[in-house]
Amino acid sequence: MQALSQSTAAQRLAVLYTQVRSNLQTRFPVLGSASRGQATLASPSTSSMEVVRVPALSDNYVWLLHEPKSGLTAVVDPAEAPPVNAALKERGWSLDFVINTHHHFDHTGGNLELKKQHQGLQIVGPRADAARIPGIDVQVGDGDSWQFGQLTARVFDTPGHTRGHITYWFPDAKALFPGDTLFSLGCGRLFEGDPPTMWASLSKLLPLPRDTLVYCAHEYTQSNARFAVHIDPNNDALAARKTAIDGARSKGEPTVPSLLGDEFDTNPFLRPGDSGIRASVGANDDTPDFEVFGRVRAAKDGFRG
Repeated sequence: MQALSQSTAAQRLAVLYTQVRSNLQTRFPVLGSASRGQATLASPSTSSMEVVRVPALSDNYVWLLHEPKSGLTAVVDPAEAPPVNAALKERGWSLDFVINTHHHFDHTGGNLELKKQHQGLQIVGPRADAARIPGIDVQVGDGDSWQFGQLTARVFDTPGHTRGHITYWFPDAKALFPGDTLFSLGCGRLFEGDPPTMWASLSKLLPLPRDTLVYCAHEYTQSNARFAVHIDPNNDALAARKTAIDGARSKGEPTVPSLLGDEFDTNPFLRPGDSGIRASVGANDDTPDFEVFGRVRAAKDGFRG
Protein backbone atom coordinates (compact mmCIF):
# COMPACT_ATOMS: atom_id res chain seq x y z
CA MET A 1 0.00 0.00 0.00
CA GLN A 2 2.85 2.39 0.78
CA ALA A 3 4.44 1.80 -2.63
CA LEU A 4 1.12 2.55 -4.32
CA SER A 5 0.79 5.71 -2.24
CA GLN A 6 4.27 6.90 -3.22
CA SER A 7 3.53 6.17 -6.88
CA THR A 8 0.29 8.12 -6.73
CA ALA A 9 2.06 11.00 -5.01
CA ALA A 10 4.73 11.02 -7.71
CA GLN A 11 2.06 11.06 -10.43
CA ARG A 12 0.30 13.98 -8.79
CA LEU A 13 3.59 15.83 -8.42
CA ALA A 14 4.35 15.17 -12.09
CA VAL A 15 1.07 16.81 -13.07
CA LEU A 16 1.80 19.75 -10.79
CA TYR A 17 5.35 20.04 -12.11
CA THR A 18 4.10 20.05 -15.70
CA GLN A 19 1.59 22.77 -14.85
CA VAL A 20 4.30 24.87 -13.21
CA ARG A 21 6.60 24.42 -16.20
CA SER A 22 3.74 25.31 -18.53
CA ASN A 23 3.26 28.57 -16.63
CA LEU A 24 6.99 29.17 -16.81
CA GLN A 25 6.94 28.51 -20.56
CA THR A 26 4.42 31.31 -20.96
CA ARG A 27 7.00 33.68 -19.45
CA PHE A 28 10.12 31.96 -20.86
CA PRO A 29 9.29 29.99 -24.04
CA VAL A 30 12.04 27.41 -23.76
CA LEU A 31 10.31 24.16 -24.69
CA GLY A 32 9.72 24.57 -28.41
CA SER A 33 11.15 21.76 -30.53
CA ALA A 34 14.56 22.42 -32.03
CA SER A 35 16.71 20.32 -34.31
CA ARG A 36 20.40 20.74 -35.07
CA GLY A 37 21.07 24.25 -36.36
CA GLN A 38 17.52 25.48 -35.77
CA ALA A 39 17.67 28.47 -33.45
CA THR A 40 14.75 29.00 -31.07
CA LEU A 41 13.81 31.75 -28.66
CA ALA A 42 14.81 30.93 -25.10
CA SER A 43 13.68 34.10 -23.32
CA PRO A 44 11.12 36.80 -24.07
CA SER A 45 12.13 39.68 -26.30
CA THR A 46 10.68 42.09 -23.74
CA SER A 47 13.24 41.10 -21.11
CA SER A 48 16.50 42.91 -20.45
CA MET A 49 18.29 40.30 -22.53
CA GLU A 50 17.00 38.14 -25.35
CA VAL A 51 18.49 34.65 -25.40
CA VAL A 52 18.32 32.39 -28.45
CA ARG A 53 19.12 28.70 -28.34
CA VAL A 54 21.25 27.51 -31.27
CA PRO A 55 21.68 23.72 -31.44
CA ALA A 56 25.10 22.62 -32.72
CA LEU A 57 27.07 19.43 -33.27
CA SER A 58 25.24 16.43 -31.77
CA ASP A 59 24.03 17.74 -28.40
CA ASN A 60 25.55 21.19 -27.84
CA TYR A 61 23.59 24.35 -27.17
CA VAL A 62 25.15 27.63 -28.26
CA TRP A 63 23.50 30.75 -26.85
CA LEU A 64 23.00 34.04 -28.67
CA LEU A 65 22.56 36.99 -26.30
CA HIS A 66 21.04 40.26 -27.48
CA GLU A 67 20.92 43.35 -25.30
CA PRO A 68 18.16 45.45 -26.89
CA LYS A 69 19.03 48.86 -25.48
CA SER A 70 22.53 48.88 -26.93
CA GLY A 71 21.82 46.53 -29.82
CA LEU A 72 24.87 44.44 -28.91
CA THR A 73 24.93 40.70 -29.55
CA ALA A 74 27.18 38.02 -28.06
CA VAL A 75 27.46 34.28 -28.53
CA VAL A 76 28.32 31.89 -25.71
CA ASP A 77 30.61 28.94 -26.50
CA PRO A 78 30.23 28.72 -30.29
CA ALA A 79 30.92 25.09 -31.15
CA GLU A 80 30.77 25.92 -34.85
CA ALA A 81 30.17 29.06 -36.89
CA PRO A 82 27.52 28.20 -39.53
CA PRO A 83 24.47 27.76 -37.23
CA VAL A 84 25.46 30.94 -35.36
CA ASN A 85 25.64 32.92 -38.59
CA ALA A 86 22.30 31.50 -39.72
CA ALA A 87 20.64 32.58 -36.47
CA LEU A 88 22.18 36.05 -36.73
CA LYS A 89 21.03 36.47 -40.33
CA GLU A 90 17.50 35.38 -39.45
CA ARG A 91 17.28 38.14 -36.85
CA GLY A 92 19.26 40.82 -38.63
CA TRP A 93 21.82 41.02 -35.82
CA SER A 94 25.54 41.67 -36.09
CA LEU A 95 27.91 39.84 -33.77
CA ASP A 96 30.02 41.84 -31.32
CA PHE A 97 31.37 39.29 -28.81
CA VAL A 98 32.23 35.65 -28.33
CA ILE A 99 32.06 34.58 -24.67
CA ASN A 100 33.89 31.37 -23.79
CA THR A 101 33.61 29.39 -20.58
CA HIS A 102 36.48 26.96 -21.28
CA HIS A 103 38.81 25.75 -23.98
CA HIS A 104 37.21 22.51 -25.20
CA PHE A 105 36.79 22.46 -28.97
CA ASP A 106 33.02 21.93 -28.79
CA HIS A 107 32.89 25.34 -27.05
CA THR A 108 35.52 27.25 -29.03
CA GLY A 109 35.46 25.57 -32.44
CA GLY A 110 33.78 28.54 -34.10
CA ASN A 111 35.89 31.27 -32.47
CA LEU A 112 38.37 32.06 -35.23
CA GLU A 113 35.93 31.69 -38.11
CA LEU A 114 33.48 34.07 -36.43
CA LYS A 115 36.26 36.53 -35.63
CA LYS A 116 37.31 36.52 -39.28
CA GLN A 117 33.76 37.02 -40.51
CA HIS A 118 32.59 39.74 -38.07
CA GLN A 119 34.64 42.91 -38.07
CA GLY A 120 35.59 44.22 -34.64
CA LEU A 121 34.41 41.11 -32.80
CA GLN A 122 36.06 40.54 -29.41
CA ILE A 123 36.56 37.17 -27.78
CA VAL A 124 36.14 37.09 -24.00
CA GLY A 125 37.39 34.12 -22.01
CA PRO A 126 39.02 32.78 -18.85
CA ARG A 127 42.21 34.44 -17.72
CA ALA A 128 43.29 31.19 -16.08
CA ASP A 129 43.22 29.40 -19.44
CA ALA A 130 43.92 32.19 -21.91
CA ALA A 131 46.61 30.21 -23.73
CA ARG A 132 44.02 27.63 -24.81
CA ILE A 133 41.23 30.02 -25.92
CA PRO A 134 41.52 30.63 -29.69
CA GLY A 135 41.66 34.35 -30.54
CA ILE A 136 41.09 35.62 -27.00
CA ASP A 137 41.07 39.42 -26.62
CA VAL A 138 39.63 40.03 -23.15
CA GLN A 139 40.62 37.92 -20.14
CA VAL A 140 38.33 37.67 -17.10
CA GLY A 141 38.38 35.73 -13.87
CA ASP A 142 36.89 35.30 -10.43
CA GLY A 143 35.30 38.47 -9.07
CA ASP A 144 35.52 40.37 -12.34
CA SER A 145 32.60 42.08 -14.02
CA TRP A 146 32.11 42.22 -17.78
CA GLN A 147 29.90 44.88 -19.33
CA PHE A 148 27.48 43.88 -22.08
CA GLY A 149 25.62 47.01 -23.10
CA GLN A 150 23.36 47.93 -20.19
CA LEU A 151 23.95 44.58 -18.49
CA THR A 152 26.76 43.47 -16.20
CA ALA A 153 27.96 39.89 -16.00
CA ARG A 154 29.64 38.66 -12.85
CA VAL A 155 32.40 36.11 -13.40
CA PHE A 156 33.16 33.09 -11.22
CA ASP A 157 36.18 30.84 -11.56
CA THR A 158 34.63 27.37 -11.62
CA PRO A 159 37.46 24.90 -12.32
CA GLY A 160 37.00 21.16 -12.13
CA HIS A 161 35.81 20.15 -15.58
CA THR A 162 38.87 22.03 -16.85
CA ARG A 163 41.42 23.90 -14.80
CA GLY A 164 40.50 27.30 -16.27
CA HIS A 165 36.70 27.05 -16.50
CA ILE A 166 34.61 30.15 -15.70
CA THR A 167 30.88 30.87 -15.31
CA TYR A 168 29.00 34.05 -16.23
CA TRP A 169 26.01 35.34 -14.23
CA PHE A 170 23.81 38.22 -15.43
CA PRO A 171 21.87 39.20 -12.27
CA ASP A 172 19.49 41.66 -13.96
CA ALA A 173 18.62 39.14 -16.68
CA LYS A 174 18.40 36.26 -14.17
CA ALA A 175 20.64 34.23 -16.46
CA LEU A 176 23.53 31.87 -15.65
CA PHE A 177 25.91 30.46 -18.28
CA PRO A 178 27.90 27.70 -16.55
CA GLY A 179 29.29 25.97 -19.64
CA ASP A 180 30.08 22.41 -18.55
CA THR A 181 30.34 23.09 -14.81
CA LEU A 182 26.62 22.65 -14.11
CA PHE A 183 24.11 20.76 -16.24
CA SER A 184 20.42 20.26 -15.85
CA LEU A 185 20.40 17.47 -13.21
CA GLY A 186 24.12 16.99 -13.62
CA CYS A 187 27.63 18.43 -13.65
CA GLY A 188 30.68 18.12 -15.86
CA ARG A 189 33.17 15.30 -15.68
CA LEU A 190 36.34 16.05 -13.74
CA PHE A 191 38.80 16.00 -16.62
CA GLU A 192 41.28 18.46 -15.09
CA GLY A 193 40.13 18.70 -11.51
CA ASP A 194 39.21 16.73 -8.42
CA PRO A 195 36.13 16.53 -6.16
CA PRO A 196 37.24 19.25 -3.70
CA THR A 197 37.90 21.65 -6.59
CA MET A 198 34.63 20.96 -8.39
CA TRP A 199 32.56 21.07 -5.22
CA ALA A 200 34.12 24.43 -4.34
CA SER A 201 33.16 25.66 -7.82
CA LEU A 202 29.56 24.46 -7.58
CA SER A 203 29.30 25.92 -4.07
CA LYS A 204 29.82 29.39 -5.55
CA LEU A 205 26.48 28.99 -7.35
CA LEU A 206 24.45 27.93 -4.31
CA PRO A 207 23.77 31.50 -3.04
CA LEU A 208 22.32 32.62 -6.38
CA PRO A 209 18.55 33.30 -6.65
CA ARG A 210 16.29 30.32 -7.25
CA ASP A 211 14.57 32.02 -10.21
CA THR A 212 17.84 32.17 -12.14
CA LEU A 213 17.68 30.40 -15.50
CA VAL A 214 20.54 27.98 -16.11
CA TYR A 215 21.68 27.98 -19.75
CA CYS A 216 24.03 25.01 -19.77
CA ALA A 217 25.80 23.83 -22.89
CA HIS A 218 24.46 20.32 -23.54
CA GLU A 219 21.20 18.39 -23.82
CA TYR A 220 22.09 15.76 -21.22
CA THR A 221 19.02 16.11 -19.00
CA GLN A 222 17.23 12.85 -19.74
CA SER A 223 20.27 10.66 -19.12
CA ASN A 224 21.13 12.72 -16.05
CA ALA A 225 17.59 12.17 -14.76
CA ARG A 226 17.93 8.40 -15.02
CA PHE A 227 20.99 8.53 -12.80
CA ALA A 228 19.47 11.06 -10.41
CA VAL A 229 16.45 8.88 -9.58
CA HIS A 230 18.79 5.90 -9.17
CA ILE A 231 20.84 7.63 -6.49
CA ASP A 232 17.97 9.67 -4.98
CA PRO A 233 14.96 7.32 -5.31
CA ASN A 234 12.77 8.85 -2.59
CA ASN A 235 12.73 12.42 -3.95
CA ASP A 236 9.16 12.98 -5.18
CA ALA A 237 10.04 16.31 -6.77
CA LEU A 238 12.79 14.59 -8.75
CA ALA A 239 10.43 11.81 -9.84
CA ALA A 240 7.96 14.40 -11.05
CA ARG A 241 10.66 16.31 -12.88
CA LYS A 242 11.87 13.14 -14.61
CA THR A 243 8.34 12.43 -15.82
CA ALA A 244 8.09 15.91 -17.30
CA ILE A 245 11.55 15.59 -18.89
CA ASP A 246 10.72 12.24 -20.46
CA GLY A 247 7.56 13.74 -21.88
CA ALA A 248 9.40 16.71 -23.34
CA ARG A 249 12.13 14.61 -24.91
CA SER A 250 9.61 12.17 -26.41
CA LYS A 251 8.35 15.16 -28.42
CA GLY A 252 11.81 16.36 -29.33
CA GLU A 253 11.60 19.36 -27.01
CA PRO A 254 14.69 20.78 -25.32
CA THR A 255 14.96 20.75 -21.53
CA VAL A 256 17.37 23.67 -21.20
CA PRO A 257 17.36 26.24 -19.70
CA SER A 258 16.31 24.95 -16.32
CA LEU A 259 15.49 26.83 -13.14
CA LEU A 260 18.27 26.99 -10.59
CA GLY A 261 15.70 26.37 -7.87
CA ASP A 262 14.82 23.06 -9.52
CA GLU A 263 18.50 22.17 -9.54
CA PHE A 264 18.77 22.96 -5.83
CA ASP A 265 15.87 20.60 -5.13
CA THR A 266 16.62 17.72 -7.50
CA ASN A 267 20.19 17.78 -8.82
CA PRO A 268 22.17 15.21 -6.76
CA PHE A 269 25.45 16.99 -7.48
CA LEU A 270 24.24 20.07 -5.61
CA ARG A 271 22.89 18.11 -2.62
CA PRO A 272 25.72 16.19 -0.93
CA GLY A 273 24.26 17.09 2.47
CA ASP A 274 21.06 15.14 1.79
CA SER A 275 20.79 12.10 4.05
CA GLY A 276 19.27 9.90 1.34
CA ILE A 277 22.02 10.65 -1.14
CA ARG A 278 24.63 10.08 1.55
CA ALA A 279 23.12 6.68 2.29
CA SER A 280 23.15 5.79 -1.41
CA VAL A 281 26.91 6.34 -1.63
CA GLY A 282 27.78 4.86 1.76
CA ALA A 283 28.60 8.13 3.47
CA ASN A 284 27.81 9.04 7.07
CA ASP A 285 27.03 12.31 8.82
CA ASP A 286 30.74 13.07 9.30
CA THR A 287 31.72 12.62 5.66
CA PRO A 288 32.72 15.99 4.15
CA ASP A 289 30.43 17.33 1.44
CA PHE A 290 33.21 17.32 -1.15
CA GLU A 291 33.82 13.61 -0.52
CA VAL A 292 30.11 12.82 -0.87
CA PHE A 293 30.08 14.84 -4.08
CA GLY A 294 33.08 12.86 -5.31
CA ARG A 295 31.32 9.57 -4.62
CA VAL A 296 28.24 10.78 -6.52
CA ARG A 297 30.43 11.83 -9.45
CA ALA A 298 32.20 8.46 -9.46
CA ALA A 299 28.84 6.68 -9.35
CA LYS A 300 27.64 8.68 -12.35
CA ASP A 301 30.84 7.93 -14.27
CA GLY A 302 30.16 4.20 -13.85
CA PHE A 303 26.37 4.34 -14.29
CA ARG A 304 24.94 2.34 -17.17
CA GLY A 305 21.22 2.72 -16.50
